[in-house]
Amino acid sequence: MIRSIVATALVTAAVTVSVPLTVAVGAWTATAVPVVSASAGTGADSLGRLFRAAGSAARAASSAAPASVGVGEGSMTIAVTIPERSAPACPADVSGSTNTAPSMTAGDGAIAGTSSADLAQFAASFNAIRVANCLEPVPTDHFVYDSCMEQRLIWMAEDPSTDPASAWGHEGSVRSDGLASVGCDGNLAGGSDNTSETVAQKWWDSPAHRASLFRPDIPFGVDDVCVRFAMTHGGVPNEPYSFTRAAARWTSC
Repeated sequence: MIRSIVATALVTAAVTVSVPLTVAVGAWTATAVPVVSASAGTGADSLGRLFRAAGSAARAASSAAPASVGVGEGSMTIAVTIPERSAPACPADVSGSTNTAPSMTAGDGAIAGTSSADLAQFAASFNAIRVANCLEPVPTDHFVYDSCMEQRLIWMAEDPSTDPASAWGHEGSVRSDGLASVGCDGNLAGGSDNTSETVAQKWWDSPAHRASLFRPDIPFGVDDVCVRFAMTHGGVPNEPYSFTRAAARWTSC
């Protein structure tokens, strides 16, 4: 889209118009930002009205990139065209290898820990969500397996209760057998048929977790950001592999 100002007046001196525009002819001076349109009659007195009209219209218009035009003596038409300022493009997604995770086991083999595939899928899902919301993606090698958060997830998964919600929660949650909590806390998500992709979406869909983990208040400048992640599959006494628990944190590298 193009915005323009077109006005006509009779002058007896050379005139230069710039945007944001300052126009001076004899005793007349006017300063304005880009305008949609302004007009006046001819003659020296009308030139003042022209500039005042231009200034009035300018105050109703938005700013844009500078442009200019010069005209000579005689009956003149001032015309300034300004390209519409376009919105900044959203950042593109990034590619690259992620870090590895050890795929450890616990609970006599009933619990599988974070795998490299879990970490890679979480990194891809996390960045896809950020980019879809015009947020800069975190470098893929800044997604890090966190053994301390995994230790707490295993502590939950090893709860002997048949209730999968037993021991679930942040620091202060209690296991049915009274075993003291271990490991580190983080943003939590999980449940039946969950993957590192679905937990990423769950965290985004929760306003509190979105603010904590995705940090939409930091849309750019994430080169020093690391995202720590852990996940377990299954649990005792009878949880299947598809029942997962996950934790993640946004930190500095």
